[in-house]
Amino acid sequence: MGNIRQTYIKRVAIELVKKYPDTFNEDYEHNKQKVAELTDVPTVRMKNRIAGYVTRYRPQYKG
Repeated sequence: MGNIRQTYIKRVAIELVKKYPDTFNEDYEHNKQKVAELTDVPTVRMKNRIAGYVTRYRPQYKG
């Protein structure tokens, strides 16, 4: 069984990958840094969750 993520996290992560497809890669630490630069999410935990979803979603993205 996998983790169920909130809609907000998925929406922000997918939007970031669509806007900046070449910015993100399979490295979580790199993605975490880029999410911090590109968004104004107030909490560290939320940024980490978004970066984690970007890391998982990026290889599937075809766009």
